[in-house]
Formats: sequence, C-alpha cells, structure tokens
Amino acid sequence: MISEMAKLDPYIVRADFPILQIQNRGKPLIYLDTSASAQKPHQVIDAIQHYYTHQHANIHRGVYELSEQATQVFEGVRHQVKSFINAQHAEEIIFVRGTTEAINLVAHSYGRSRFQPGDEIVVSVMEHHSNIVPWQMVGEVTGAVLRVIPMADTGELDLDAYRQLLTARTKLIAVTHISNVLGTINPIKEITALAHAQQIPVLVDGAQAAPFFPVDVQALDCDFYAFSSHKMYGPTGVGVLYGKKALLETMPPYQGGGDMIETVSFAKTTYAKLPNKFEAGTPNIAAVVGLGAAIRYLQILGMENIASHEQELLHYATEQLQAIAGLRIFGTAKHKAGVIAFVVDDIHPHDIATVLDHAGIAVRAGHHCAMPLMERLHVPATVRVSLGLYNTREEIDQLMVGLQQVKRLFG
Repeated sequence: MISEMAKLDPYIVRADFPILQIQNRGKPLIYLDTSASAQKPHQVIDAIQHYYTHQHANIHRGVYELSEQATQVFEGVRHQVKSFINAQHAEEIIFVRGTTEAINLVAHSYGRSRFQPGDEIVVSVMEHHSNIVPWQMVGEVTGAVLRVIPMADTGELDLDAYRQLLTARTKLIAVTHISNVLGTINPIKEITALAHAQQIPVLVDGAQAAPFFPVDVQALDCDFYAFSSHKMYGPTGVGVLYGKKALLETMPPYQGGGDMIETVSFAKTTYAKLPNKFEAGTPNIAAVVGLGAAIRYLQILGMENIASHEQELLHYATEQLQAIAGLRIFGTAKHKAGVIAFVVDDIHPHDIATVLDHAGIAVRAGHHCAMPLMERLHVPATVRVSLGLYNTREEIDQLMVGLQQVKRLFG
C-alpha cells in the first residue's frame, strides 16, 4: 500500500529533481515546459541505474535467474500501470514507445482492417498532430476521411456539433483528454457515452492527462487510452496503450518478430496472446522500469495533490498574465489544466521565448504540433507556459519580470 503525502509542497519536491539545481545561461533554471517533457526525479534515475547494474538481462526467453528477475520486474510494471489507470486486465496494457506509437498501432491494426471508403473518423480541432496524421495515413489506404469537432472561442468543444457528426458512417472517435495548447479538459465520459450509444469506439489521447490527475479507464469507458512516460516524470522511449481486451484480441499484430510469435514456420506463423501479440522485439526494459518508478513517485505525492497544486498555480499565473497590457491568452475553458498559451501584441512568440531563455526561463514557442488549432486561433504560433508539480509561485513572479523585460526590449 502506497501512502501519499498530505499535501504537495513544491519546495520539498524540488530537491528530488537534480536538473532543477543547474543554471540556464547563468541563471537558476525555471522550467515551464513540462507539457513537452517533464523533468525526472532521482527516484526514476536511480531505478534505471539499479536495473542496469543489478538486474539487466533480456526478458521472457531466459531460464536463468537474472532473466527471470528482469522479467518479473518488467511484468510488475504492467500490473502497476493496470492499477494506476484502473484497467480490468493486465493484458490490456501494451508497452509502446509513447503516445504517438500507441495511436499509430490502433490506426494501422484496428483501422486498416476495418475502415472502408466513405467511412469517417471523428477528431477534434484541438488535436496534436499525433492524433491527426496516423488517421490521414490510414485514410489514404482505406478511403476513410476525417471529420472535425469544432470548438467555441473559450477552447471548449462544441458537443452539439459533435452529436451531429455521429452517423452510420462514423467508425471511430479519436480525441484528446487535455489539450496540449489550451489546457482544456474535455468531457471524455460524455463524449464516449454519446459514441457508444451508436456502437462507435473511442480512442483517447491521454498524454497530458495521465500526469495531471487520476485516470480511470473503466469509469471513462473509452475503448483505447494512450499516454507517454516522459510526460509523467518517467524516461523517454516508452509509453502505454490501454485497449479493451475484447477489441485487442480481434486486432492483427502491428509489427512482427520476437515475443509476438507463438510458432513460426516458412508456411505459417501463429501469434502470441495478449499482451505479447503487440510487443515485437526486445522492449525498452530499462525505460519500463523507470516508468514503474515514476508511477510510484506520483502515487506517493498523490494525484489529487498534484492536480490541486497545479490548479492553484494555474489560477495565479493566469491572473498575473492578464495584467500585462497587450497579452492575450488562448483557452479559457471552465475545466482546464496547467497550460497557458498566449501572444503579446506585435512581438513574435520566438522572440519572447528567446528573451525569457536568457533570463533562465524555459518556455515553448511555436505551433506545438497543433497547426490546425493555430489556424482556428488565427495565429501562426503562441508562447506556451506549462506547469509541473515542481513549479512555484516565485517562478511565476520571475516569468512576469521576464515578460516585462520583453516589452521593454520590443517597445
């Protein structure tokens, strides 16, 4: 049983992150780009080092003790993930390289074998490219087309328009849980219920949600849920696809070789059962170990505590930013996570990010892999501040000082 903290104290937590002790251009690092990739606590770094120095061997196929230990650790993380997102079965947890590969797996394994010319895949206007491009690629092969859920100026999806998009031609809904640009928390449970009323499966991009608040895939009732380790304070190179067992069992393998086989002959190959069917080749074992350590770390801090801390920072940062003349925030949804995208009149986002960088402040500037959303917002790019469990009010104050310097420089 993991005992969580009573309340998250970012000043105590910061000591767990070695990189936060470094300087950026001679200034203390203020890292406000967690939505792109979160920093790693020493608990994760130490777990990976321990694996390589005490437990490393290839998994599943070895009959010697070291291989059995590595297999036990690897499969233990699968059960951790099952519990973390409240999946029903451990074999519903598929290890992939990240959210992008998880979505591609569903697109090519589920979509290519089912979609027909004229079929429709419904996405939203706020999707990351990773939840657009794979469906377009499959559409080029199958003849299926995209339909897009519009949104209000607040950054909230238009659910009335969504209902109208659901027809006999709709074969899949693919939607983000939290927008990586606007911070909007979408009503996934309602979106899923409306789709399931017409027997339409739903895939959720949970890359931004999994590190932010508790995720319960059974309560959401989504058919697929994808997320990445590196956004939840774990290592890069590993992520998770959750899929309902009944659906995964009907899907053909995504890649061939290694652990995904049962028998191989030149005449025919038979495939392994779940989850091995979708895990061809030697996986990134050390990264999976690191993911397990990251999950333990988040559970000790408490997912509710993390969400509460980031909400408090979000409100404080929003108030401070709104006081800056000429600054415009995109995304004012009622339900929102710790992401703020903005522009400042007559100053390019890249110039803002460059000046802030020289003050030791790391923010993201650009289209954030969401070019269709930028078109909807009528801007080429924005500055994005994304908050993590280690950020503080004092760092937001330093951001405001940096932005005032930007305004002085560009007049």
